[in-house]
Parts: sequence; C-alpha cells; structure tokens
Amino acid sequence: TAALIAVIADLPAGRVVLPGLDRALDDETRTAVLEDPAHPQHGLCVLLRRLAVSPSDVQLWPDQGLPSTPPARASLVNEALRPAATTEKWRALPPIAGDALDGVQRIDCVGPQEEAGVIALLLRAIVEQPGKRASLITPDRGLARRVAAELKRWDIDVDDSAGQPLDRTPPGTFLRLTAEMLAEEFAPVPLLAALKHPLAAGGLDVAAFRAWVRRFEMAALRGPRPAPGIVGLKSALSDKEAAEFGDRLGHLADLAAPLDRLIALPQCQLGDLIDAHVGFAEGLAASDGESGAARLWAGDAGEAAATFIANLRQAASGFAPLPGDRYPALLGGLLSMQVVRPRYGRHPRLAIWGPLEARLQHADLLVLGGLNEGTWPAEVAADPWLSRPMRRDFGLPAPERRIGLAAHDFAQGMGAPEVVLTRALRVEGTPTVPSRWLLRLDGLLRSIGIDPARIHGGRWLDWQAKLDRPAAVRPIAPPMPCPPIDKRPRTIRVTEVELWRRDPYAIYARRILRLKSLDPIDAEPSAADRGIWIHRALERFVQKFPQDVPADALECLLAIGRQEFGPQMNRPAVGAFWWPRFERIARWFVDNERERRPSLGVIFAEVKGRLEFAGPAGAFTLTATADRVECGKDGRLAVIDYKTGALPNAREIEFGFAPQLPLEAAIAAAGGFAGVGHAEVAALQFWRLSGGNPVAEIKEVKADPMESAAAALAGLQRLVAAFDSPDTAYQSVPDPEFAPRFSDYAHLARVMEWSAGGPGEAE
Repeated sequence: TAALIAVIADLPAGRVVLPGLDRALDDETRTAVLEDPAHPQHGLCVLLRRLAVSPSDVQLWPDQGLPSTPPARASLVNEALRPAATTEKWRALPPIAGDALDGVQRIDCVGPQEEAGVIALLLRAIVEQPGKRASLITPDRGLARRVAAELKRWDIDVDDSAGQPLDRTPPGTFLRLTAEMLAEEFAPVPLLAALKHPLAAGGLDVAAFRAWVRRFEMAALRGPRPAPGIVGLKSALSDKEAAEFGDRLGHLADLAAPLDRLIALPQCQLGDLIDAHVGFAEGLAASDGESGAARLWAGDAGEAAATFIANLRQAASGFAPLPGDRYPALLGGLLSMQVVRPRYGRHPRLAIWGPLEARLQHADLLVLGGLNEGTWPAEVAADPWLSRPMRRDFGLPAPERRIGLAAHDFAQGMGAPEVVLTRALRVEGTPTVPSRWLLRLDGLLRSIGIDPARIHGGRWLDWQAKLDRPAAVRPIAPPMPCPPIDKRPRTIRVTEVELWRRDPYAIYARRILRLKSLDPIDAEPSAADRGIWIHRALERFVQKFPQDVPADALECLLAIGRQEFGPQMNRPAVGAFWWPRFERIARWFVDNERERRPSLGVIFAEVKGRLEFAGPAGAFTLTATADRVECGKDGRLAVIDYKTGALPNAREIEFGFAPQLPLEAAIAAAGGFAGVGHAEVAALQFWRLSGGNPVAEIKEVKADPMESAAAALAGLQRLVAAFDSPDTAYQSVPDPEFAPRFSDYAHLARVMEWSAGGPGEAE
C-alpha cells in the first residue's frame, strides 16, 4: 500500500490526502510518535518516513467551503494527544487561544440509558435549526440502538450506518425461533416464543391465533414442563381441553413434520433442512387472508431474509452433512452476520455513524459517544498465538495499532464546529474508567490553568431527567376495599387465618375477587412442591400402616416417596438435592414411628375437620386438614403439623399471627375431626422435616394446648366480628412487623415486595 501511494504521489496530477496530519510536529515529537503505535499520528508519520517527506512539507488542501477545525482547537487536541514521553512540554506551553474550547461540551451521564437520552436530545435540538446536520459517532452498538429508540419518542427514524443484524429483524427472528422450537422438542419457552411472534398465524386470523395461543398456554404450558413433542403437549391436556386444542395442535404437527424428522437425524444435508424449514415457516406464517410467503418475505427485512435463504440454499451443496439438532445454531450464527439497511424513510439530517463511516462525512454537530476505556478505545486482546516479539519479527503491526487508529478517529471527530463528548459513569452497575483521551484532555487543561468543568454540559442532564418526570406527583392511597357483607367469605381454612391476620387484602383478592396467580412457564419444582411430595408420602405411609410399623417400613416409605416425586426425579436439582434429603427424613420418620407407636392408639393422617360458630352476620365455618392427629392410650390427643420450611416462633403463636395448630386443637376438642371424637388435646407439635442438619426435630408448643385453642378461637371470633362490619376494609399488611413471608397480591396492593422468597411448605 505504501509503495502504491508513493507512485501516486510522484505522478504529475497525483494527490495523496493525509487527513488530520499535524504539520507542526518537531523532530523529537515525531521520533516519539514513530515509536508509539497508539498515537493518532503514528500511521501518517510512518507513511511520510517511507515517502521521505517531512510533515512540514505537506501542503494544506485548498479551502472548498467545507467546515474547518478552528486552529486553536486543533492545537489543543494535538497537544492533549502528544506521546506520553514528551508530555513534560505541557509545562512550557504558550497560552492557548480562548476560542479553543468554543463549541466543545463534555457530558458525564449516570448510565447508558441516560447517555442515550442526552444524545437523543442533542440530535433533536438540531432538527429545530434549519439546514443543520448532526451525527452520533460511536463504536458502541448498544448505545447506538438506545439512541435510535429514544429518538422514536419524537417519531424520528435515524439512519444508522451499521444497519440492523438480520437475526434482530422480524423475519430473521421468526426463522430462528421456528428452528429452535423444533430442536427443543416443543418445550414451553421456545414454543411460545415462536407462536407469539407477530408473523405467526397458523392459517387463522392473527388476533384469533394469538388468542388461541394464550388459552393453550394456560391449559398446558404453565407449571412443570410437559413431555417432549406434540404428543407430550396433548398428554398434558384434559379430555375437554383436548377437544378444544387438538385440531390446531394436529395442524402444527403436520406443518412441522418434515423439519422435525430431519432435526432428529444424526446426519442430514443442509439443503434438505433449509427446504423443510422454509416450508414450515411459511406454513406457520400463513393467515386466513394472506399466504405465508407474502407475509414472511415482505419489506426490506423480508427481502433481505429471502436473499439470505436463497444464497444459503445455493451454497448448501458444498456443506458437509451435519447433525440435525445443530441446524438452529448454524442458522442463528449466519443470520447474525447479515445486515439489513433501510433504503428510505430515515431522517435526512440526522445519522448514527461508526468511526469508520465518519471519516469521509461532515456534520455541524458531532456527538462522540461511549468514551470509556474498553469501548472507545476497545481493549487490546491478548494474542494466544503470536507474542509481541514474534509479531515484530514477522513485520506485523503491534496490537496498539488499532488504538492509534481509534485515536485518529477521535481527533478527527473533534474537528466539527460543535462537538459533544459523552460517557456513562456506570455500565450494568459497574463503575467505568474515562477514555484515555478524556483523561489527557483534562490533564492538559489543568496544566494550563483551565478548569475541565468549564466544558461540562450539565443542563442537558437536567433536561433529560425532566423528560419523563411528571409535572406533579399525586400519591394514591393504599387500597381499602369494603365489599358488601353478603360477598364476604363465611368459611375459611385454618391455613388462611394466618394470612387473614397478616394481610387481609390477600384474602380479599383470593376469596372475593377470586384471583389466582399464574404458575411460571416451564417451572422448576419449588419448595412448595417439595413440601407437597413429602406430606403426601408420609400421609400414604401412615394410612397404610396406622398401627404397627413393619420390618421393611423404610423400603415401603422410600417406594411411596419415589411415586410421589414421580417424573420430577429426572430433574437434576430434585435427584441430586431433594431426594437425598427425603431419604434422611424417611429414616428419621421410621425410627421415630417405632419409638412412638407403643404409647399410641389410633393415628389419623390428613384428617378433615370443621367447626361452626355464630358471627354477627350469621354462621361462620372454620375448616382444617390436620397433617396428623395422634390418639394416645390415655384418650388424649396430640395435634401435629409437618413443616418443611421455617417454624413460627412463640410470639407469633401467642399474638395470633400463627394460629394454625391452636385452631386445629379447638376443632379437635370440639370433636370436629371426622372419626376422632371429643377429647382433650394434650400436645401441639411441629415436626420440622428439613433433611439437613439436623435431619428433623420435634418442637412442642409450650403453652397449655387447651388454653391456646380457646385463645385462638376467641381471636378468630373477634376477627370475624370485625369483618362482619361493612365499614371494615381489607387492608394490605396492617402491621408490617407481622407481614407474610411472601404474597401473590403485593403488586395489586401497590406495595413493595417484603420478601423475595416463596412458600416454604405445602398447606
């Protein structure tokens, strides 16, 4: 390249343009520049040395009416970026002209979103000035996308020279998602991602298809993952649901069958995969009034996707056979390398450029964004194959050469009539380091007695902060619903009384509004599921052996546990962590049973009970399902609650915020449990079954059981009487000290979550 440039320079009409050359370099500085690949003048000086030309011999380009850099600013930038070995010359600098900083601003923003908002405001302001042009220059693609999104609040579509990766456009995303859906065997998340895509219609009206997908999601995809494939999805449906969704699932299976068959193969041709995939994507994109091809390949992005598929299909004959399940990854990688650039419809005076595209363009305002170390300039990656001496010996440029090119782009950007330098103080919560060029500029200004804060543009930060700030803040009072008495519940479970005391609004939402939280999609088993499985296993064991414990009791309990854990045993977390804990619980439980059974009569497991009493608005019924009620040989009862999570403390029980066991004792004392009969309650116990260390422990309520039962029942009667008044509201968390550990309705009550945890046990 240097030889070619030398020939051009020697031609009679030849011209070589050296953009941004510092013609005032002295010999000492030029020598340092030649040794510093990270300097913006390094490449130009190396070329001039090759051409045997001094920088001072290079002529200025004739004035053609283009914007020119103020000489004072050019001198300032060149001094700020001089080689580190010569920065002692800053001490002897003559005064810099006062207009050196005219038109230059620096804005340090809190984060990338604030930086994008400030840049968008700067560009928007230029639109108000007829004939003026503005551009953002940044190597940060994330910042460029944020700025483009911010400008849309004013209906401004900005021209981004880097375009948009094809895999981020609707057709590219749809192609990628449909392939991943089949590779993942119709797992809930990839299935919904594809079916909820705007291009998906499945032969129906788009709105009708989307409504069908939402109903199907509720029926089959919430909660634990169904079995793989369409067959697994159908098996997750009830008979009634199968009648509603079966035909549409069958149509989806027919569309996907060719590609599904190929993806399952260990080796297949890429061309066959492409053909089957295009057929499936077009079939799924077809609506009731438009073909799939017409919808999928429409617009600039659709045309680019069609061209990509045609080129890929043409090149597929030279591609080696591949496993079918690798196709989505291959397709996604190839799609990400294609770029879509709109042909029209962008703003004529605003643009977003990368540093390379900015080299031959001009604007009245340039915003140099993302000026943080690691972004601009980018980090110099360590070469795993060639050391620095090896690169030098091979004649390859040093890794810092790219920093020198980036520094040259920065220096050129500083030449616009108006320049704004922006950066984010934090990115993803991590403090950032200002670009070395900003630090150099600050150091130079301080050395010549100028405060760097002089160029800081704080007003733009203020305007950006006010952009989404409401004119007035009107706090809304917390909800205080007072439904009619005839709409309030007249029955409650003992497990809900605690919630009623701690968070009445949750009872209102659950029992009166009848709102139920949705299960997560493709949910992992939770601590509540573990509690349910352990409760059921112990219940079945006690019901199977109500009196004597057999010799093989441990094997029997483990077999019951395997049935209750069921297919979830295949999940790593369940098999590796929860099942070993259950094995330890089972050993403790069997040993404990052998020790307790001789002093017991009959044991009742999961026994249902009820207690009715009068309230101001009529009869009120309390129901319960006790985990275990033991009838001793002396005729007295012990009421036991299995806990796989945290236990309530004595204070919560005393003040009625954990009344489950005392209320069950009240039901037992009144003969409310089926088959148990009237008897005195002698003990209230929590059996904490953690499977950890300790494996399990028995905690007995220290207060007298009958007195606790009477106090809990009296407290419930007072609570019923209070809510039988039409003026009593279902307030959210009236006492924050006793707030529940979790709530499904905190967002409806417009309060902050008081815990990130979930339920620790089954009811």
